[in-house]
Amino acid sequence: MSLVTLLPFIVLIGAMFLMTRSAKKKQQQAADMRNQMQPGSGVRTIGGMYATVKEVSDDTVLLDAGPGVELLFAKNAIGAVLSDDEYNRIVHGIEHDLKTDADVVPDDASSLTETDDAAAASDEKSVDLGKKDADTDEEPADDVAAAETKADSEPKKSDGDTDAK
Repeated sequence: MSLVTLLPFIVLIGAMFLMTRSAKKKQQQAADMRNQMQPGSGVRTIGGMYATVKEVSDDTVLLDAGPGVELLFAKNAIGAVLSDDEYNRIVHGIEHDLKTDADVVPDDASSLTETDDAAAASDEKSVDLGKKDADTDEEPADDVAAAETKADSEPKKSDGDTDAK
């Protein structure tokens, strides 16, 4: 047999060796993580349940899943050991924030609006919107009717332009 015919087999054996080596490395890291579990640490099982470790033995772990709920799991069923901050954030919704002195956004918009004094001062000023008072310039009814018929006879603009000033 020549070296050219053996080369594909050598490459295949090398790839299998590298894949099994990385898989063994991951398994070893997971076993180390499980062996470092202590009572009181938060864990996530491979099924997605979050609990606190109560007791650790050689092959099993006793978990406290809530008040009065204790569950016995195999060590292999522990998917991750969580840090205290991460466990509290996920299970209890407690955010550990170092910026406690930062400004707090209010729950309502009342502090974002004007104060009562500024609102009272703005109410005293009248705003001229360019409209004429109805008492001073009343058009006779005939002129109003003529203006309406003239407006109806003019072509409508469809592109959004208006004659408003």
